[in-house]
Amino acid sequence: MNYENYIQALVALVAVLGLITAFAWGARRMGWGGVRGAMRRDRRLAISEVLAIDNRRRLVLIKRDSVEHLLLIGGGDDIVVERAIHPGLPSGLPRVFEEIKQ
Repeated sequence: MNYENYIQALVALVAVLGLITAFAWGARRMGWGGVRGAMRRDRRLAISEVLAIDNRRRLVLIKRDSVEHLLLIGGGDDIVVERAIHPGLPSGLPRVFEEIKQ
């Protein structure tokens, strides 16, 4: 048997797989992420921040459209701490002021 042909085929296979991997890495770096990249543009929901209170509970600030909501999750009950937080406005203002400000 001629082992040179097998070695040559194996080297060619490794080279082709390396080129495919390099192209995929470059495409991701340039923002051609495929389905995940396309979906990311249309997202309306995002997690802004997470703060661990203890081993079980966390405060999570989520953003929907341009409104943020503060949730306390874990521990047995999930609680909405504050809803309809508008970024840029001080918290605790009456709704009337928020409507006038908009």
